[in-house]
Amino acid sequence: MTPLWKTLPSASQGTPFAPDAHHDVIVVGAGLTGLSTAVMLAREGRDVAVVEAGAIAELASGGNTGKLSVLQGDRLSRIRRHHPASLVRAYVDANRAGMRWLTSFADEAGVPYLRRTDHSYAASTDGMDALQRVHDAAREAGLPVRMLAAGDLSTSPFPAAGAVALDDQVTIDPVRVAQALVGELLAAGGTLHTGVRVIGTHALPHPRIQTAAGSLFADHVVLATGTPTIDRGLYFAKVRGMRSYCVSFRVPGRLPEATFISIDGQTRSIRPVSDSDGPAGTAQLVVGGSGHPVGRSDGEKAAVEDLIEWTTRFFPGAEETHRWSAQDYESHNLIPFVGAMPRSLGRIRFATGYAKWGLSNAPAAALRLTAEILGTPRHERSRWMTTIGTRLTVPADLGRGAIEGAKVAAELASGWRDAESTSVPVARPSEGHGVVANTSGRPVGVSTVDGVTRAVDAVCTHLGGVLDWNDAECTWDCPLHASRFAPDGTRIEGPAVRDLKSRPHHGGQ
Repeated sequence: MTPLWKTLPSASQGTPFAPDAHHDVIVVGAGLTGLSTAVMLAREGRDVAVVEAGAIAELASGGNTGKLSVLQGDRLSRIRRHHPASLVRAYVDANRAGMRWLTSFADEAGVPYLRRTDHSYAASTDGMDALQRVHDAAREAGLPVRMLAAGDLSTSPFPAAGAVALDDQVTIDPVRVAQALVGELLAAGGTLHTGVRVIGTHALPHPRIQTAAGSLFADHVVLATGTPTIDRGLYFAKVRGMRSYCVSFRVPGRLPEATFISIDGQTRSIRPVSDSDGPAGTAQLVVGGSGHPVGRSDGEKAAVEDLIEWTTRFFPGAEETHRWSAQDYESHNLIPFVGAMPRSLGRIRFATGYAKWGLSNAPAAALRLTAEILGTPRHERSRWMTTIGTRLTVPADLGRGAIEGAKVAAELASGWRDAESTSVPVARPSEGHGVVANTSGRPVGVSTVDGVTRAVDAVCTHLGGVLDWNDAECTWDCPLHASRFAPDGTRIEGPAVRDLKSRPHHGGQ
């Protein structure tokens, strides 16, 4: 599953790893958060090294839809439901600041983008009350939104009972942005190590990261890894991992000129792509949605097929070109976590919880992380930084956390129970399929991908959840805290840092 933004091979970038080197700041993760933070600090004269387990924009950043919007579906109204207007306003101001920084960088770096009107829409009249709440929350937060009736959307090929519209939002190629950020970082003397996985982060006696190739030292470490890869603060339990899917299409006739995301029913996100906001020679439509908690789906492949069916129904003649998915994390209090890791003496910082709106939240987080690392006095920081940094946890936040905690406990119990029901040997799974069985009281995952049958320990190396097979991406996914592993057991993402152990396969042919 290759994103539309990764159709062309990227140039090899990076420098050889030199164990025991010291930098002012080490950033773990070469996505938009890590690279934006690195560039901001490099502009301030800091010696910055970025360490990435995969390639540039390997995961969520490369799987982004490329929609940069402050409206964000029904997110503002969801935050406002249980939080004060001042917090919603601060969240909006943070995203505005992130948008300004990213578009300013794109202007300087020559990365093209388009200004488009973004719409949060109700697919049916049942969603109109929720749509009104979206409008009211956005207005209260200072956004110049307007309400549109069904008649105003008569040219839309898909059902829409109404919409909230916000002009001057942005569509952009996220991978092109990431590559441009790398270019500036390296030109400023920064360091980039790709293909190097961090397996440990320590604050004492000196801040350092640990990799299979050796350690690196710094005054500050930033974990820009989607979710923190260390358990201090228990942030893995304060967010939930979500996967969502995208399919790009060639569509006969004229593409929509605006962007849309539904707020009721199954999520549908619509984003047109042209030469000016995507890969060269591209005129396509990206449709996203069908999201679900990681490892808790009856069929990931079916979720992709559902997107395709919806698109071909309302855009007759649409032809699929690419399909992909991405993983993001939503905090239980609906606001991203950004700042210093507890018990790290202010030496380790992190960011997580963008809830799929990383194009604005990532640079916003980078602005705050940079201000903290540089020691900018609080009274000189933007007000939104202080407001978000001092927000209070409300009962609804605790309630969402308790519900998610109960689901995690249930998944832990059911995973082990279900694994007991099937013992090895098992029949060789068909191509693209995987099954969890039990051998000597231990769950084992057996899968067949590209004609190769493998068996691995099917217990997550983070906190022991029994893994679930993802039939869309052919991965082993953890339903507890969203760690993911390749068929051979290689760790892909999530709070886990260790691979799965290989096991002998005793199945039939």
